[in-house]
Amino acid sequence: MATMKVGDGYRCNICGNEVTLTKVGGGELVCCGEPMKKIEK
Repeated sequence: MATMKVGDGYRCNICGNEVTLTKVGGGELVCCGEPMKKIEK
């Protein structure tokens, strides 16, 4: 996964759930059992 930063958006390609990062931690964003994809602005 690309380097994450506050304000980045991610979308689940299965259910359409979207999130915006407010705090960067570690690991990988997962929804519906699959990695979430970064939303390109």
